[in-house]
Amino acid sequence: MTAAAFFPLARPAPLSEIAQIAGAEIRGGRDGAQASGELAPPPLIIGVATLDWSRPGDLCFYDNPRYRKALLECRATACFLRERHLDLLPKVVVALVVDDPQRAMTLAAAHLFPDALRPGSLFQSSGVSPGAAVHPQARLEPGVVVDPGAVIGPGAEIGAGTIIGPQAVIGPNVRIGRDCSIGAHASLTHTLIGDRVVIHPGARLGQDGFGFAPTREGYLKTPQIGRVIVQDDVEIGANTTIDRGASRDTIIGEGTKIDNLVQIGHNVVIGRFCAIVAQSGVAGSCEIGDFVALGGQSAVAGHLTIGEGAAVAAKSGVMRDLPAGARVGGAPARPLRRFLRSAALLDRLARKDKPT
Repeated sequence: MTAAAFFPLARPAPLSEIAQIAGAEIRGGRDGAQASGELAPPPLIIGVATLDWSRPGDLCFYDNPRYRKALLECRATACFLRERHLDLLPKVVVALVVDDPQRAMTLAAAHLFPDALRPGSLFQSSGVSPGAAVHPQARLEPGVVVDPGAVIGPGAEIGAGTIIGPQAVIGPNVRIGRDCSIGAHASLTHTLIGDRVVIHPGARLGQDGFGFAPTREGYLKTPQIGRVIVQDDVEIGANTTIDRGASRDTIIGEGTKIDNLVQIGHNVVIGRFCAIVAQSGVAGSCEIGDFVALGGQSAVAGHLTIGEGAAVAAKSGVMRDLPAGARVGGAPARPLRRFLRSAALLDRLARKDKPT
């Protein structure tokens, strides 16, 4: 079976072009021949790879001492790295010196493989597929792509350049901005979405929040009459769920990135440019400030406030408000250094021999 290239190269790029895009300084390697006066064709970049899988024509980056051995054996055409690591790079590899190699690699890869930045039409078509069900009262701007099996309800509005994947469901009166991507089998109800939003397959936005009033006869369901509002440039991972508000809106702030399998409860307000990693959960009515990071499998109890720039370590349980800039870990979450010291102390105690 031949290997399939799912993301075609836009075009081969000269190394000088890559350096300009990433703000890198070219050092050594194959450019040394030009420095000595010899004429040589400029290196072309035709792919990206990890250090240990690289080969001529590839671009890679080094940003972690764990991969020092792989850097020493790198076979790529060029590598982004910091100046202090130049002596580790093989002489045949062109050094692209930058302050932040990962950022530089991201910029270069986006230039080489622009189709990988957001999901495209799985049917590789344009316009509305005959196999889609679009209500006559829905309004689609020119340039919207709707794949087979998608359902778009009455009163829905979808902006130009947006792609609706197969079997996706867009509920009545939902608003979706321009240049968005809605993945296969995603469902959106009671939701307003800004521009350039990416929602991956299987995500559920706008369903009921978990609202019940306990009574002697059992749990009484509380009407959930709010909305989900997703601002511009948000990305929401596969199989993530975001509940609509009960008495106010659930809001996801501009530029926030939410990983796969995340649960966002009703009435939650998440600020701008946050990062919420896989399998995390945020209970109802929490307010999360800008630039907050929640590690994988972290949990935030209901009705809490997390200040701007706070960071929660993976598998932590936040049980009380966090001030701006806090760094916490553990369950219940506590200042990160205290958590790490306590874990080290318990480990030392566990290693001691039992008294005879």
